[in-house]
Amino acid sequence: MTITRRDLLAGSAALALSPIVSRAWAAPVPRDADIVVIGAGAAGIAAARRIAAAGRKVVVIEAASTIGGRCVTDATAFDVPFDRGARWLYNTETSPIAKLARGVGMDMLPAPRGQRIRIGRRNARAGEAEDFLATLVRANRAMGDAVRGKADMPAAAGLPKDLGVWAGTTDFLLGATATGRDLKDLSALDLVAMAQRDGPSACRQGLGALIAKLGDGLPIVLSTPVRRVVWSGRDAQVETSGGTIAAKAVIMTASTNALLSGKIKFAPDLPKRQQDAASKLMLGSYDHIALELPGNPLGLSRDDIVIEQSTDRSTGFLLANLGGSSLCQVDVAGSFGAELSARGEAAMVAFATDWLTRLFGADVRNIVKRTTATRWNDMPYVFGAMSAASPGGQPARKVLMEPLGSVFFAGDAAHETQWGTVGGAWESGERAAEAALRKIGALKDAPVAEKSGKKPKRTQSRTTAEPASSGGRSPNWPRN
Repeated sequence: MTITRRDLLAGSAALALSPIVSRAWAAPVPRDADIVVIGAGAAGIAAARRIAAAGRKVVVIEAASTIGGRCVTDATAFDVPFDRGARWLYNTETSPIAKLARGVGMDMLPAPRGQRIRIGRRNARAGEAEDFLATLVRANRAMGDAVRGKADMPAAAGLPKDLGVWAGTTDFLLGATATGRDLKDLSALDLVAMAQRDGPSACRQGLGALIAKLGDGLPIVLSTPVRRVVWSGRDAQVETSGGTIAAKAVIMTASTNALLSGKIKFAPDLPKRQQDAASKLMLGSYDHIALELPGNPLGLSRDDIVIEQSTDRSTGFLLANLGGSSLCQVDVAGSFGAELSARGEAAMVAFATDWLTRLFGADVRNIVKRTTATRWNDMPYVFGAMSAASPGGQPARKVLMEPLGSVFFAGDAAHETQWGTVGGAWESGERAAEAALRKIGALKDAPVAEKSGKKPKRTQSRTTAEPASSGGRSPNWPRN
């Protein structure tokens, strides 16, 4: 049974030990720039490219030693590129990132078309998969109906009470693996407001490698934390570990968790309005546990995806035999993922091996070779996976997008419909760049989106089914 899931998000994971990086600017921190971009992730790279194209002086300041932010590809740990951060792009046919990928020689590959559901040590039968599909449709519609035209509520409050054996799996898929949050901790209005997400694809060389490639030629200063942003006057100053930069405008792409961590100071302080908005858009938890399993002991095909009929939060999402290799990836997310990550990498690997052994019967512990696990919640200057609004927090996205004097905010939290995605972060960076360029008098025409008159498509949290293909297969649900 193949099911297509069109309107949920994907998570993100952690930083690489040996990532693919772009060439960064080796010069010292400059004394001035027209616009300073803080952060070299997808939003920062998008903003810098737009500013550079306008012929204005831009510099990107990045605290980490690599380009990509939460998009990082490890090229050496395994036999295939391993995206330790975000993996999927949505709406590939119209995605500006996918179009740029083709121009720089990177290959976009469609996501797997279906997934297997395990019930204990067997695949779900066709009738069981049909039942699961019906449960997802009903749960998804119920959450949307419960909040439409009403005040926001936890998404879980709108769930039917009779989901039966599929209750745990439904919560896991619609909440944790889609947004990094359990449904009880997630805004129902945010789910209703999501833009439709079709045509997911991965980059053969790695999405992190692609974002880094798109940063080639930009003036990026790595390993240089920003200490303070002075924004009270007409212009701004950005104080870094390598010196102070005078700028006409600043684009801030740091995560909401980083904004609230106190790592970056503001003078004057960040207003309570923006602090409150950021606190309602905190990052969810999503991590990858990678296991090298030679000889295909699980008996799965290339890029097979597997979920289970779970009874509690202690479950995972398997992407097997990546690119035809022996690398298998178990994703953990939501409150369980956060608890597991806090126990350390060894505990994460132990969970993944025990979980796979329970589902497939193979003694994974005696087969597994190289392993690694990502822990985004502990990554400096990030502190989580992707933004998801807490109940009542959906309006905070528009607040976060408001300019603060000469400071403009961008990132996966600063998009009202594509939140939590790489595409949303990229678009938010371009929009912030347009606003900053107009602020400094470098752009006087209308924004591209306004001139075209096009608005992003929206969905009302629906699930659509495709014709059956094979027994025991379930939703088309790629994850990061």
